[in-house]
Amino acid sequence: MLTENLHHKFSHIHKVISTEKFLNKEALGGEIPFWISTYDPKQEVGVEKEIENLQRRLENEGLNTLLINLFALCMQIVDETIGLDKIFEIEKKKTKERFKNALQSTINIHERLIPNIKYQVYEKKPKALILNGVGSVFPFIRSHNVLNNLQSAVKEIPTLMFFPGIYTGHSLELFGLLKDDNYYRAFNIDSYKM
Repeated sequence: MLTENLHHKFSHIHKVISTEKFLNKEALGGEIPFWISTYDPKQEVGVEKEIENLQRRLENEGLNTLLINLFALCMQIVDETIGLDKIFEIEKKKTKERFKNALQSTINIHERLIPNIKYQVYEKKPKALILNGVGSVFPFIRSHNVLNNLQSAVKEIPTLMFFPGIYTGHSLELFGLLKDDNYYRAFNIDSYKM
């Protein structure tokens, strides 16, 4: 994977997100307004800082956005559902596979994770949804599952997912190594021509 100039990358993303065309979901041919920005996982720390700066800049310009870190949201759900202490005890006692299953069951993408995101969108009424923390939730949450389930829950506003890996337009490859299930409904914001 190529290491990118993050300043240039996020300058482009800011320009795209700031346009009425992006916010009004124009020129998508009726497709769901889902966007992906890929990056080299080695740049995770820099990307996280740039994402926070991007959201702050958009908010300062009067563009209400909602930034959701999937890992932080998952930990919140676990804490509210059974408590972090309990999940740490389960981790000590179970095999990795059984612990992963317990974690997935607690987070429950259909009953807790997606409804939580949908509720936050309803409450905050953002013009755009930004998702990060994808690498941190692997393997108990898969990015294609999040996107597939958001299709019916949050399709009225553009959604941008920052993805540490490769998006071919047909599949998501986490960290450039792990091929996720096929996913082809998102547009690559990095190559979007204004």
